[in-house]
Amino acid sequence: MKPIIVKIGGSTLGSHDTTLDDLVALQREDKTLVVVHGGHNVVTEWLSRLGIATRFIDGLRVTDHQTLQVVIAVLCGLVNKELVAAIQSRGGRAMGLCGIDGHLIEARIKNEELGQTGEIVKINVEPIEILLKEGYIPIISPLGLEGEKAMPLNINGDTAAGEIAAALSAERLIILTDVAGVMDGLGKPLPRLSPCEASSLIASGVVMGGMIPKVEACLCALSTVPMTQIVDGRLPHALVDAIAGKGGGTIIA
Repeated sequence: MKPIIVKIGGSTLGSHDTTLDDLVALQREDKTLVVVHGGHNVVTEWLSRLGIATRFIDGLRVTDHQTLQVVIAVLCGLVNKELVAAIQSRGGRAMGLCGIDGHLIEARIKNEELGQTGEIVKINVEPIEILLKEGYIPIISPLGLEGEKAMPLNINGDTAAGEIAAALSAERLIILTDVAGVMDGLGKPLPRLSPCEASSLIASGVVMGGMIPKVEACLCALSTVPMTQIVDGRLPHALVDAIAGKGGGTIIA
C-alpha cells in the first residue's frame, strides 16, 4: 500500500488540535503513514532564549553554525521525541528519525546566503520502508547530511515532505498549516489549482513567504504523486477529513 505523507508544522504541535489523534485513528484503519514535522517556531523560541538572532529569506531560515546546533537539538531531540511520545501515549506505534539517520536525506548547501541550509540531492527510502514494514509511523525531522564533509544541514520541512513523497511515490501529500489554504490576490482561499496555476501564483508574488516552500513541495511531489493538499491543521479532524475528501484547503493536482 502506498503511504500518505503528512507534513505537520507549528500549528500542530500544540495541545488544542486533533492531528495526533487522527494519525492514531488512521493507523488503526491500516493506513500507511509517514510524518514529516516542522517546529521552527520552537527553534525561534529557543534562539530567542539564547540571544541568537534569526532571519528568513523567502520563507527559509538563514542558518549559521550556532543556529544549526539549536535546530538539531530542538527538531531532532525535543520536538521529534515529544511527537513520538504523544502518538504512543494515544496507542499508536511511532518511531522517530532524523534526516541524517541512515543517510535518509542527502543534501548540499543551497546557497551561501542561507548559510548551512541545504537543498535535497537524494532521498534514501530504505529506513522509512523498514519502519513501515514493521507497522510504525516514521516521524521524520528535516535535517540533511552533506556527504563529502559529513556536515548536517538544515532542511525546510515542507521541502523534505515533498521530496519524500516523490521518492516513495506516495498516495498523496497533505501539508497541515495554520491558514485556510492557498489564497488568491484578494485573500480568498483557492480550493483547487493545477501545477501551472500554482507556479504562476509564485511567479506573480501572490504566493509569498512561508507558503512558497509549501506550494513548491506540492509541485515537487506531483512528479510521482497524484494529489497534494494544503490544509488548515487547526480545524478539528482536518487530517481525517482531508483523506475522506471532506476537508477544505487547497488541492494541487
